[in-house]
Amino acid sequence: MVQANHTDVLIIGAGISGISSAHYLQEKCPDKSFEILEGRNDIGGTWDLFRYPGIRSDSDMYTLGFAFRPWKDPKAIADAPSIMKYLRGAVADGGFGDKIKFGKKVTNATWSSARSTWTLTIADQASGETETRSCNFLHVCAGYYNYDQGYQPKFPNEEAFKGQVVHPQFWPEDLDYEGKKVVVIGSGATAVTLVPAMAEKAASVTMLQRSPTYIVSRPAEDGFANFVRRYLPSGLAYGLTRWRNVIMGRLFFWYCRSYPQRAKKLLLSGLAEQVPAGFDIDKHLTPSYNPWDQRVCLAPDGDFFAALRSGKSDIVTDHIEAFSENGITLKSGETLDADIIVSATGLDLNFFGNMQLNVDGQAIIPGDIMNYKGMMFSGLPNLATSFGYTNASWTLRCDLTSAYVCRLLKFMDRKGYTKALPTIDPSKVDVEPLLDFTSGYVVRKASELPKQGTVAPWKMYQNYIKDIFSVNFGEVGKDIEFSKGDAS
Repeated sequence: MVQANHTDVLIIGAGISGISSAHYLQEKCPDKSFEILEGRNDIGGTWDLFRYPGIRSDSDMYTLGFAFRPWKDPKAIADAPSIMKYLRGAVADGGFGDKIKFGKKVTNATWSSARSTWTLTIADQASGETETRSCNFLHVCAGYYNYDQGYQPKFPNEEAFKGQVVHPQFWPEDLDYEGKKVVVIGSGATAVTLVPAMAEKAASVTMLQRSPTYIVSRPAEDGFANFVRRYLPSGLAYGLTRWRNVIMGRLFFWYCRSYPQRAKKLLLSGLAEQVPAGFDIDKHLTPSYNPWDQRVCLAPDGDFFAALRSGKSDIVTDHIEAFSENGITLKSGETLDADIIVSATGLDLNFFGNMQLNVDGQAIIPGDIMNYKGMMFSGLPNLATSFGYTNASWTLRCDLTSAYVCRLLKFMDRKGYTKALPTIDPSKVDVEPLLDFTSGYVVRKASELPKQGTVAPWKMYQNYIKDIFSVNFGEVGKDIEFSKGDAS
């Protein structure tokens, strides 16, 4: 074991959330020392991990971008290389690149109330050695899914298939699909991105889905943003576009939840003009659930529908009976020939980055703890996580969380507190699932996720505008038990 190193704050993860946390700590708590521990060898998180064709955002960059750094690219729906360039710029502007420690995978975090510190066990990915580091406050910015594995169901007779089976989370760099027959299993955002991207080179691309998803066309460029940027200072133009998109997104979500049948009709209107003649819209593009019970998929510039019209891609709605040597046999009796099968079957949800948590000798089970303000948890002192919205851009929530952590740290310093523990009165709060979402990756892991309450501050409202007031201006210490101790 290497002797422990201590900082005031340790940030786990150097993706969007971790970069946001570092920026706000440096700006609002310049007296606090911090480091970022990143298990991979580069920044970016999701945007560095996923390498499949066409990988892009499914949120506009005026809200997926940071509040503190304008997005200046003409394209609002950006590809991964553009996003990585933006993130590298944020790190360079902040000057905290030397605080990022790469190849450091946190396996355990143990809290000691006697010392008011977290002690982390860290595996060095290159050397295999183990080291420890300690901190007074832990900010987990490790995302919401397992980086080590995706969700991969076991398909009947899968071993019989003579072609290649690929999961988008682990895309082979040398995969040659030019002129090949490709079947993409899934109907979520990844599949909707892959189909038009692969259709450019493949002989054919079939999206095989059990049930349809809402897919909406949207211009890849934001006309309003590009217009105001020509006439206004960059920061002001960015702020106007950001707030315009936040409000429009919030209104759309409210409309979908308040008037689901009208919203469904609106989302499906115009599809006939975008698909080939005779295409069965009811079967392939009309979901059985209401809008925003799951995320709505985006087709920038209608690229997904253009691929359908080109004749190089299609949709099959059916269930898999079994794999065969040359493809897939469906329960309807139909067969799909394939050289390559892409299993876009989703993520393996994971809340604390596969890290084991322990408080004063007691192991923490995520499914037994309660969310506090969408960022802290009952039973976990001096710890926050960044977890984005399901109905809006991830970064909106992360920036709020980063700012709140700074606000909490400053409050504790003023009062001389060394421990902040969200504490719930179970008699006053009913328990609900953390996420009101029916997507498969959520449903599969719902029992393992922390829970939420029915009232503030234990409820996660999925409402950015409401959260601005509660997080930035609400009482810092509501339902938090503070104490003073030896933080040495």
